[in-house]
This record gives sequence, C-alpha cells and structure tokens, in this order.
Amino acid sequence: MGILEYWIIDYLAIGGRKYLGNPKFPSVFVYILNQEGQYNMTQFKGNEKIVSLTFPELSLTAEELLNA
Repeated sequence: MGILEYWIIDYLAIGGRKYLGNPKFPSVFVYILNQEGQYNMTQFKGNEKIVSLTFPELSLTAEELLNA
C-alpha cells in the first residue's frame, strides 16, 4: 500500500517478549518503509526520544506519549 511510516503503541506491554524484551516494557514502535519495500522497525521506551521521518520536529519521549 506504500504507507511510508506507521506506529504501534503498546501501552499495556501485551506484545511478545521477542519485541518487548524480558521483562516487558510498554513501548512505541515506529516502522519506516525502505527503498526495497520492507519496513525497518525501531522500538522506543522510557525516556528515549521518538524519531519520526514523517514528523521530524516531534519532541516527545516514549514515556510522555505512553502516559498521555
């Protein structure tokens, strides 16, 4: 479908340990479509600043978003 970027916000930490780690932490996942048509995923949690190509001026941490 050509969606350039999408986010998954797992505020309850219900995703698998493969994605959330052990112990599990609430996380924000940003998926960005690369030139090969595959998505690159970046996980943000806690005080990590969220990086977005769609919203380059965004200045939020994962924690701020998860607690909103």
